[in-house]
Amino acid sequence: MGLTEKIFGTASSRELRRIAPLKNAVLNLEGTYRSMSDSQLQGMTGILREKLYNGASLEDILPDAFAVCREAATRVLSETPFPVQIIGGIVLHSGKIAEMKTGEGKTLVSTLPA
Repeated sequence: MGLTEKIFGTASSRELRRIAPLKNAVLNLEGTYRSMSDSQLQGMTGILREKLYNGASLEDILPDAFAVCREAATRVLSETPFPVQIIGGIVLHSGKIAEMKTGEGKTLVSTLPA
């Protein structure tokens, strides 16, 4: 590791620092969506679409969209995306490649940005 990497970090570590607030925002919404009924949770799709229609960007609604998807996965699949999987979803949403090993939940990760 060179001096520059020691001071500024690698490109990957800088990207992870950039993503951390988004990941934390998704995780902080867990209680909000966990307390909703199934019909309320389903209704969030329309609410998020309306926000997009009214000028919000995909990045603006990302924490809510990911948190809704995360709660839906918990209810329907009995599988909750872990924080590292949320990071993978954010990376994919950004149009980048996220390398994951076998068994780390790539299929579950792909539901988040979709």
